[in-house]
Amino acid sequence: MKKVVKQISAGEFKQTCLALMDKVASQHIEYIVTKRGVPVVRVVPAEKYEQPSPIFGSLANHVTYIEDLTKPTREKWDAEE
Repeated sequence: MKKVVKQISAGEFKQTCLALMDKVASQHIEYIVTKRGVPVVRVVPAEKYEQPSPIFGSLANHVTYIEDLTKPTREKWDAEE
């Protein structure tokens, strides 16, 4: 399947955004949105987009909780010998 890339101005994109999003999803067309002729963003189908892992909860079951960090461990150090 040949990749179709079209350019569209920011103003035109603003007016037809929802329709263009449907077209990108169904027809696998890629749009490059420009401001004054300069490319600014690219609108592509999202089928290969991977959701980033959430920040909160990402370390669940990977962290050890210690009650009191100041409590003596009763271990003998090399410096004490």
